[in-house]
Amino acid sequence: MTAVDINAVKTEADQLFLRKKLIGFALPTVVFAYLVYIFFAFDISGIAGRANWDNAVTLASDSWSHKVHVTRDNRSGEITYAVEGERKGTYPEGQRPDWVSGDEVITIDLGGDHVVRYLPGNRTEIELPGFQLIEVRAEGRQLTSNLPAELPDWISASNRRIGITTPEGRITLTGARTEVFNYFSGWELFWFTLDSPYHGQGFVNILLGDRIDPERANIKGAVSDWWNNAMWRHKDVAWAIGETILMAFLGTMGAAIAALPLAFLAARRFSPIMIIRAATRRIFDFVRGVDALIWTVVLARAFGPGPLTGALAILITDTGTFGKTFSEALENVDQKQIEGVSSTGAKPLQRYRFGVIPQVVPVLLAQILYFLESNTRSATIIGAITGGGIGLMLTQAIQTQKDWEEVAYYIVLIIVMVMFMDWFSGWLRGKLIGRKG
Repeated sequence: MTAVDINAVKTEADQLFLRKKLIGFALPTVVFAYLVYIFFAFDISGIAGRANWDNAVTLASDSWSHKVHVTRDNRSGEITYAVEGERKGTYPEGQRPDWVSGDEVITIDLGGDHVVRYLPGNRTEIELPGFQLIEVRAEGRQLTSNLPAELPDWISASNRRIGITTPEGRITLTGARTEVFNYFSGWELFWFTLDSPYHGQGFVNILLGDRIDPERANIKGAVSDWWNNAMWRHKDVAWAIGETILMAFLGTMGAAIAALPLAFLAARRFSPIMIIRAATRRIFDFVRGVDALIWTVVLARAFGPGPLTGALAILITDTGTFGKTFSEALENVDQKQIEGVSSTGAKPLQRYRFGVIPQVVPVLLAQILYFLESNTRSATIIGAITGGGIGLMLTQAIQTQKDWEEVAYYIVLIIVMVMFMDWFSGWLRGKLIGRKG
């Protein structure tokens, strides 16, 4: 090698090292610039500044606790006690929480020396530690109070509404009504509502104790009252979960049945006519190129809301995905096995049945079962649009922004449902395909 050749190789090596250095420097720079662009384009600092963390804390606490409302109608003077303020959670006549006392003057002990008194004449007294005694009177739509001009941030006040938030509870006063919210941990009335004879009875007493309801056996009556719980709607929730799973099952299996014969038309080995192959593949691209949520909106306008509309949306989208996957699996089948079946004098349909299908069945089943599990999650969102399944109940609970423990309940059930489908699909895959190792 001459000196000229050595210099050329050295120059080429130096250029190669320089190129790698530039790439090593440029790539992090581009990534950093992109992140900076995202920070400003999506107004990350503005979002953080506008975030209401107090609301976030309140919603988080509502997901694992409940509140009891003590409400006075300032027009009629009627006082009601209700869990979550719902009519279905209202205490029966003559019953009230044990932290409420008095007849003419209703005293509400929130704990921690926080006391609220409902006085005659639509007057209210509020005792709070480290703060003056608050006196409020409702007159028509107006409120008059002795609150000072400068208020702490946990009190909001006007002549129409006063809101007080304390660690022990909340008090809201308007001209129409006065309401106290007392918070407790747990999902109250999850098992039995207040009108059930089994409310407040321990499980041991229900299982082993004397008959509580003279007309029903304990276990039968308890199961019936729990199943028909008007607040938590366990029967409706179970039906909604069944609708969600059925939506995913019908959509997935329908797509698999439709995609398999079409996959033969899209596979080069089994469809020699290029026009047919190209047309079939473009159909697959079209139906899977549009997201299932878009198909849901289109089909809901065409066929109306309902679980069947959601199943059709999943079917259409997955037909394209399955068609592409199945056709690729058909492209890779072993020709020797097909030739072996042909040597027995099998007809074309028999060659497909015994020479091709057994080879692609493991791939097909694995894909179908995976999509069944995935579509169970998708059916939750689709159900919120089509008006069916647990997704609709979750959306309704979120929109009310009132009972976030129900939102938490539905989310837990969705997670359990997905975990069950994951286990079930894995178990079924092992039974049908077998396990290695």
